[in-house]
Amino acid sequence: MSLSISRKGEVVVRAPFRVPDGEIEKFVLRHERWLKRHLAKKWATPDFSDGAPLPIAGRVYQIREGARARLTEGEVFLPKEDREEALKNLLRRIARTRMKGFLDGMCAKHLLHYTKLAITSARGRWGSCSGKSHISFSFRTAFLPDDLCFYLAVHELCHTLHMDHSAAFWREVESILPDYKERRRALKGYLWAMNCL
Repeated sequence: MSLSISRKGEVVVRAPFRVPDGEIEKFVLRHERWLKRHLAKKWATPDFSDGAPLPIAGRVYQIREGARARLTEGEVFLPKEDREEALKNLLRRIARTRMKGFLDGMCAKHLLHYTKLAITSARGRWGSCSGKSHISFSFRTAFLPDDLCFYLAVHELCHTLHMDHSAAFWREVESILPDYKERRRALKGYLWAMNCL
C-alpha cells in the first residue's frame, strides 16, 4: 500500500483490490503523523496564485482572479491586489454563515440557547463559550468540512449548560452527537488551518 497527497491536497491511498477497508484504515492511521506533517506544510503558507488549490469547507477550490472575493462551483475568486486580506474577509463571512446555521439548527432542535456569535482570528482554539453564552469561533473554521463544524457547534452549545469539560459535559455532547469522539479525532487532521493566514 502507498500513501500520497495530490496537488489538490487530497489524500490518496493505493492498495491492492482485495485489501479489506479495515486494513486500509489501519494503514492510514499508522501514517497519521506523516500525513499531518505534510498537510501542514502544504497549507500553512497558501499559494495565492491563479490556479492554486485552496481547501474551503472541506472541498478544494481553484484560485482565480476576480473583482471581489467570492466562491463559485469549484473556484474561489480573489482580487489581484491584497489577496490574503480579501480571503480572510471571505472566510469570516463563510464561517459566520455556516456556524450560525449549525448553532441555530441545534438550538431549535434541542432547546438550547446562545446570546451572541462572534467570528475571531483566534489561532489557539476553534471556538469558545463565555459565561454569558457568547459563542466565538475562529474564522479558520471555514476550512473545515460540515461534520466537523457541526461538532464544534454542539461542543460550544453544550458549554452553555456546563462551563467545563466534566463527565456531565461530555454526556451532553454524546446525547446529541454519539460519534463525537471520531469527529474530535478527525479535527486533529486540520491543525494546519490554525497556522494558515
